[in-house]
Amino acid sequence: MLQQVCEHLHNFFIRSAHPGNYTIADGTLSLPFLKDGQRFWITGSDLNDGVYTYYADGITNDDDTEVAGLRAESFNGTICAMAVPPAAIALSGEIKNWVEKFGAVIDSPYQSESFNGYSYSKASAGETGGPGWQTHFKSRLDPWRKVSL
Repeated sequence: MLQQVCEHLHNFFIRSAHPGNYTIADGTLSLPFLKDGQRFWITGSDLNDGVYTYYADGITNDDDTEVAGLRAESFNGTICAMAVPPAAIALSGEIKNWVEKFGAVIDSPYQSESFNGYSYSKASAGETGGPGWQTHFKSRLDPWRKVSL
């Protein structure tokens, strides 16, 4: 979810960018410019673009679940060291939980209503059922929003 939040904000909290030729072999990637627990963003890869967390003993994806290993490839791209504020990481977790709870209802093209034991659903003119996480969390996301990347 952190990657989607960063994309929405046009802000990947980049501390430093490291363009170059990289090779991922055996699911590992040497990144001596990162600190243990630091997040990073891979761009320019055909198979591994995304936000990850670097640990000395492995790499996790942006939801802090272990990655079975980055997919083997050589690419010319950029790896950006990120400095994501703890509050933004926590908010990303809240958004993930909110989406898990309300996502199916929000994405539904139907509006439902019930009263006095009667309920019905109707199409909502091709629109989603309501505002998504971007609208729901707008005021809390705005401090980190950038006009463009």
